[in-house]
Amino acid sequence: MAVYTELADEELDAFIRGYDLGALLSVKGIAEGVENSNYLLSTEKGQFILTLYEKRVDPADLPFFLGLMEHLSTRGINCPLPVHDRAGRALGGLAGKPAAIVTFLSGVSVRRPRVDHCGAVGRALAQLHQAADGFALTRPNALSVGGWRPLYEACAGRADEVQAGLSAEIEQELDFLEAHWPRGLPAGVIHADLFPDNVFFLANRLSGLIDFYFACNDMLVYDVGICINAWCFEPDAALNLTKSRALLNGYNAGRRLSPEEVAALPLLARGSALRFLLTRLYDWLTVPEGALVVPKDPIEYYKKLRFHRGVSDARAYGIDP
Repeated sequence: MAVYTELADEELDAFIRGYDLGALLSVKGIAEGVENSNYLLSTEKGQFILTLYEKRVDPADLPFFLGLMEHLSTRGINCPLPVHDRAGRALGGLAGKPAAIVTFLSGVSVRRPRVDHCGAVGRALAQLHQAADGFALTRPNALSVGGWRPLYEACAGRADEVQAGLSAEIEQELDFLEAHWPRGLPAGVIHADLFPDNVFFLANRLSGLIDFYFACNDMLVYDVGICINAWCFEPDAALNLTKSRALLNGYNAGRRLSPEEVAALPLLARGSALRFLLTRLYDWLTVPEGALVVPKDPIEYYKKLRFHRGVSDARAYGIDP
């Protein structure tokens, strides 16, 4: 989450009056994240999240995101629900941007995940993959292997401004992954961004999942690789094998990975590290002046990428292939 678009009071009041939420009591911009403008709304009916869709979000994808949250909620996944306006619409417009209001979830995201957090996330990810089965809409993953080179080229050759020699390493990695990316593994709807700030806990129990604005159709085990990168590395970029094993055991308890998926896991974890290196690199180099946003360090994912390059099979992540 972030704030790129400032809202005029009159404009926001007029927008809120289109909903059955009562009077607006307060509004606060949310600085965390990098993709969309987000505000915490307090109204006479409770608290809600207002999102203005910016940057990489294609407005044509919004029915997929909003519909997916409604689908998952009916299948037992605790996630935000789109709020419909008085005309029955889940999607509106505000300040010249597509906008939606969703319900507020109580809970706390963890900054330093423990082993039990990782196990809970693995179980929740498997539940999400199963609950999303049967969702009628589809959305290709625009940030899979085919989208990485254009994203890198959008950085206009500036990667070496972040770290000397980074451009050459990224180009080498793109060549390798484009040539070796796996095909034909079990696929479905994935979250694609299940980082600690998108998972809530209450009383040490996982209480909800948020931020489905990268969700798409892709290989299910790719989502597992994303989560290993997001949850199982320590601040010094060393993989915590106990955390990784817990995450994988949690996932396998709900949906068992096939031998083919296990064999592909090192390459997919490596690819997901490059994907987040590239999006963070782009965001680091292109923060709009005056935006209330804290860009995330791309070098964190460069270090993780270098770890995955040295992995020969999935035993390195705590799973028996």
